[in-house]
Amino acid sequence: MLEPHAGRIEVVETEVIDGEGSGPRRRGAGDRPVDLTLYDTFGRTQVDQDAIDEVLADPAAGSVVVYTWNMQGALVDRAVEKGCSGYLDKSLSADELVRSLESVAAGETVVSPIREYAEERSTAGGAWPGRRHGLTEREAEMIALIAQGYTNPEIAARSYITGNSLKSYIRSAYRKIGVERRSQAVRWGIEHGMLPDEETRPGPLGSKL
Repeated sequence: MLEPHAGRIEVVETEVIDGEGSGPRRRGAGDRPVDLTLYDTFGRTQVDQDAIDEVLADPAAGSVVVYTWNMQGALVDRAVEKGCSGYLDKSLSADELVRSLESVAAGETVVSPIREYAEERSTAGGAWPGRRHGLTEREAEMIALIAQGYTNPEIAARSYITGNSLKSYIRSAYRKIGVERRSQAVRWGIEHGMLPDEETRPGPLGSKL
């Protein structure tokens, strides 16, 4: 999605390295902190939970920007209260996303318009696990959370959707990937890269602008 904008933004993975005296520390490409970190909520907790606090506390993370489908006002407010510099809707085009990140890098706080209902829109140029099998990003996220062992009530709470919406996503996803039972969905998710890879991706994706 961001490759056409390589002249404006460089995406790098960070890694945890052993620190001397102060414990583990994180570094990006070139052994220097990134300008900003894009926190994608796909298959992960929302900003009202603790996971993002670790990112915000990391001095090498730069400005932290949330990238999500969940544009509810309560989540946006919580993100800003915690110190996030941006809260961006996944319906943004690649160019809109890059312009927003450039504004954050320039010192602005950028927030996409609030949507109280978590309807799904297309992500221009984006990619996610399961897309080539016909899954929308929301459907893929439901399979990812199922593969991680979460119950339906837990998934609905983490994704800020109703139980009925969740069931609709799951039914549609199961039909597309050709499974009928939860155990089959778990196996499919594991086999198709739906689990967070903590060993090779211990940290957030950082961006240099």
